[in-house]
Amino acid sequence: MYDLTGEVIVEDEFLRDGLQNEKRLFSVEEKLAFLSALEEAGCRRIQIGSFVHPEWVPTMANTDELFARITRKPGVIYTALILNKAGLDRALAVDVRHLSISVSASETHSRKNTNRGVDEGRARIAPVIEKALSEGVAVRAGIQSALGCGFEGAINPSVVLDIARQWSDIGAQEINLADTAGLANPRQVFDLCRRVRDVIDPACALSLHLHDTRGMGIANMVAGLQAGVRIFDAALGGLGGCPFVPKATGNIATEDVAFALGEMGLETGIDWRALKPAIARAEDILGRRLPGRMGHINQPGDPANEEKGACA
Repeated sequence: MYDLTGEVIVEDEFLRDGLQNEKRLFSVEEKLAFLSALEEAGCRRIQIGSFVHPEWVPTMANTDELFARITRKPGVIYTALILNKAGLDRALAVDVRHLSISVSASETHSRKNTNRGVDEGRARIAPVIEKALSEGVAVRAGIQSALGCGFEGAINPSVVLDIARQWSDIGAQEINLADTAGLANPRQVFDLCRRVRDVIDPACALSLHLHDTRGMGIANMVAGLQAGVRIFDAALGGLGGCPFVPKATGNIATEDVAFALGEMGLETGIDWRALKPAIARAEDILGRRLPGRMGHINQPGDPANEEKGACA
């Protein structure tokens, strides 16, 4: 069951999913500093913003400028989220070469997030995916609320399978299943991933976007690993949450994911200890402790553990 080897891609989404629900607006300079910290710690895929209307998500208003100012490093993929053609046009204007383009499998969440139902959302986003692919952009086609909805509860897996099949047929290089409200359990994750794998092109990658609302995020990640998934979204410090889903908490934390995968013998390229200063900086700016665990824990061999002391 745990005969797991090889490499795993961890996409950090602190700068997008992490910040999108915050009232405190981060400047481009602040975002660039966090981006640099993620790069230096070894993150190979970083989602640095979304091209959405600033009236609805003010924290993403400077995504265009942010992309225009980054210094792209070899081996690092810089990606963003879009939800419509207007977002694609903005992304192409600043030469984004990897995009997440998604719709919701939940009728209620879809209407709250985009003012459109599921079928209308699919009809509108399909040509956007096709256009992005025609421009040579790598596309991760996502399915929000694939593992449960904060409004409706359980989602019929057949809806998810139908969308996944459509995105694969269009030519998306990756299908992303999002537990947007953090309602999934490991058995559900394993089963859905295996069923989606059966209906998409074998060459199409499968990834998971997991939230930790009920404290099951890492367990769900392990279930995804067992189902063959090797790409996972996370966010520095475990920050995150959808502005349109009530009580949805943060993503699984990048530092926790990198630690857990490393302990299981899988390679991420991420030095989770190197993320600690950035976590502390984020906590200082936001004025609260973030939910990620490894940013607050010292392991054997860490400098803090070399100090003299006593324990029971």
